[in-house]
Amino acid sequence: MAAKGDLGLVARYLGRYRRDFALATIFAFAESVLELTIPFQMAYIVDVGIAQAKLDLIYLSGAQMLVTALVAGGCGLGYARASARAAMGFGANLREAEYAHLQGFAFSNLDEFETSSLVTRMTTDVTVVQNALMMGFRPLLRGPIMLVMGLLIACTMSVQLALVFLVTLPVLAVVLAIIVLRVAPLYGVMQGAMDRLNEALQEDLVAIRAIKAYVREDYVAERFERVNELLAKSSTRTFRIAVLNTPIFQLSMGVASVCLLWFGGQMIMAGTLGVGTLTGFMSYVLLIMNSLMMISSVFLLLARAITSIHRICEVLRERPALTSAKDGLTSVPDGGVRFCDVSFKYSANARKDVLEHVSLYFAPGSTVGILGGTGSGKTSLVQLIARLYDASTGVVEVGGHDVRDYDLASLREAVGIVLQKNVLFSGTVRDNLRWGNPDATDEELLEACRVACADEFLERIGGLDGDLGQGGVNVSGGQKQRLCIARTLLKHPKVIVFDDSTSAVDMKTDARIRSGLAALGGMTKVIVAQRVSSVVESDQIVILDDGRVHATGTHAELLMHDHIYQELCASQGVASLHEAVGAAQSALNAGAQAVHPGDGGEDGAEVRHGS
Repeated sequence: MAAKGDLGLVARYLGRYRRDFALATIFAFAESVLELTIPFQMAYIVDVGIAQAKLDLIYLSGAQMLVTALVAGGCGLGYARASARAAMGFGANLREAEYAHLQGFAFSNLDEFETSSLVTRMTTDVTVVQNALMMGFRPLLRGPIMLVMGLLIACTMSVQLALVFLVTLPVLAVVLAIIVLRVAPLYGVMQGAMDRLNEALQEDLVAIRAIKAYVREDYVAERFERVNELLAKSSTRTFRIAVLNTPIFQLSMGVASVCLLWFGGQMIMAGTLGVGTLTGFMSYVLLIMNSLMMISSVFLLLARAITSIHRICEVLRERPALTSAKDGLTSVPDGGVRFCDVSFKYSANARKDVLEHVSLYFAPGSTVGILGGTGSGKTSLVQLIARLYDASTGVVEVGGHDVRDYDLASLREAVGIVLQKNVLFSGTVRDNLRWGNPDATDEELLEACRVACADEFLERIGGLDGDLGQGGVNVSGGQKQRLCIARTLLKHPKVIVFDDSTSAVDMKTDARIRSGLAALGGMTKVIVAQRVSSVVESDQIVILDDGRVHATGTHAELLMHDHIYQELCASQGVASLHEAVGAAQSALNAGAQAVHPGDGGEDGAEVRHGS
């Protein structure tokens, strides 16, 4: 039932190529029927034309055979053209559908599949299905037709000789069933080995600089050799069984032919069978045996194709974990962000939450710094703002509304994220920056570069038309970070998140970027950082510890009361602890209310310690 459902699912993607598929079916059927008449005509020429010396009948029947063969050949050419068009178009539609469905996946969906496996499913598996349609459909249609029709015509010529097939056909059917049942699971194992080969190859190519820097060429070569050998062994085991059908069927064909010639010769000598009839019968024997060979080959081809179809359908059936709300909000009023008792874990089966009972409020237009040790949940927290993941419990609000009430595209247009792992694409600087705003003018691009301090090196790499190379290999890590910041600024979001996105730039450039960002009004800025200096001027600083909010407040407030923040400042040389505490106390006495108006509630003016 599952295989039937998979076939029904992928069949939808024939689309406009259904007409070509139907034409291929008609051509293949016509070719099979025409080819079946040729041996019958040949037997008629031998038994009637030659036996009775009727030369006119021989010429006429010969001309009919020639026309039949030419028409059958034309049908074969028509099938080849129509099937190729249908198969290639079907494969293109299937790849496009798979890719489009993949774009709707949430991060949690992507966590279910290895990248290498997705590449294999969209390339190798689709190619297998294409080949099965193009090369397997013709024998799949011709085989049964020629087998059934050949047996019927052979029985009309000689029932006694046709009894030979009663012995050979059941034996061949049992052999074919055994081979297919043994091979079908092995195709899945072989495709899995292909996934692992692609994974090793992809990882080695991406990390080629690190491999050379650590002189690990021999190690990765040995690793690739192991996965390559695994694929070779898996393929050898699979095809070693699959190819058994050819010698077995050829042996059966030889035995059947010898038996038919023996019994047929005896019948001719007894005068119960004509020479022409035996000649035509042997032609049908060849057709029947060839049809059996075609059926066996196509069964093996379909066994592999069904495995690939199942792998493709696993992607197509994967339901996106995040979807837009029906009639979702398309406008974000402001950049206010609120976390209401939020807990989160990446997998429902995980034993511990990554974030636990987080309650925070970021006022619209404010600058918020988030600090914490490695694994404290900083990146997980900010990913919830753009709804890259959904909170396990609790509510995340942006602009006063639950993020689940928004249209996803509209929410993510209003929330810009400079991810921890910076990604640039092949092409020019202009091409990459316009990911943020496809309609941006050169002046807007240059202004975003100025704020992100990317203008410092822009001319050195060729300006806006400079080629960044594959994945931005032509620029350094710090330059890549600044271009990513500029790209996000071009979205003009209500909330912009910097997930440790200045870690590769020097302190002076970091300060200049912060100064440029401070001049941008009406935008809530959330800065995830390791360096205290990156967030020291923030309106609110959040300290995360093991997935919980340890404390919130300003630099001065935290420096007075929070031991973790004091240790961070001391370790990074922000100020000596004694001087910093004195300065903080003076600042608090001089005008803490001026820094944070209000009663110290939701806006975080008062230092709070989480549970």
